Parts: sequence; structure tokens; C-alpha cells
Amino acid sequence: MNNIRSTERINEQELKLALEGASWHDEFKDSAYIFVGGLPLGLTEGDVITIFSQYGEILDISLPRAKETGAKRGFGFLMYEDQRSTVLAVDNLNGAKVLDRIIRVDHVKDYKGPTEKDDEGNKIERTEPSRNAAPVVLNSE
Repeated sequence: MNNIRSTERINEQELKLALEGASWHDEFKDSAYIFVGGLPLGLTEGDVITIFSQYGEILDISLPRAKETGAKRGFGFLMYEDQRSTVLAVDNLNGAKVLDRIIRVDHVKDYKGPTEKDDEGNKIERTEPSRNAAPVVLNSE
């Protein structure tokens, strides 16, 4: 809850200052991923996509489960098609109540993704960067 209040205070201060490009969101302009915590365990992937797709097209979702039991862990990561959707989701859904639980929504700077394993169960080092999406800048020539 403290993280949520802290984010709200920062947003209010930025609105008062009205400085262009000085938003704390700017630090995450190269990442189209968000973290979602505090998810009710009864939600499905489809439920999470339904909630978050109101701010943009979702291209990737990861809702980790416990290794031993396969139980949901109550958090996940989403990737939007357009990075600007992350700002909308963070500002509008951080601190929102979903099925009597307050969820936390925040930017992810360098998303690593789930660990991949080879046929023998050994972890595979990622060779390609994470799939971050940024809007294409159009030139008006």
C-alpha cells in the first residue's frame, strides 16, 4: 500500500509542476512491460487481459506459478503493443480494487521473461533481448 501511495504522490507533484519530459514515467520509455501484483488467485489469464486491455493491445502475458504445486502466485507481467499504454495502465490501475484486493501496477525497466530450459533441464541463457515495444516515430517530411 505504501508503494501505491508513493506513486500517487509523485504523480500529483508532477501535475503541479507541469514539466514536459520530466515525468518519472520517462525513465521507462523503452519498456512496454508492466508488473502486476496482488492479483486475486481466482483470476484467469483471460480475466487479467480483459482488465488491462482497456489501455491497449496486450502482446505478452506471464503469470508465474509455484514450481512445486503449480499454484498461482498472485503476480504477473504484461507487455503492451504500444509503450504509452503502460503509462495509462500504471496511472489508472495502480491501487485499484479487483475482487476485494488492491492491486499494484508498475513499470518494468528490463524484463527478463520466464527462464527457459533445455531437454536436460538446464537453464538456457537468453540470446535475444526482451521484446520491448516502443511507438514508431513518424517523420512529417
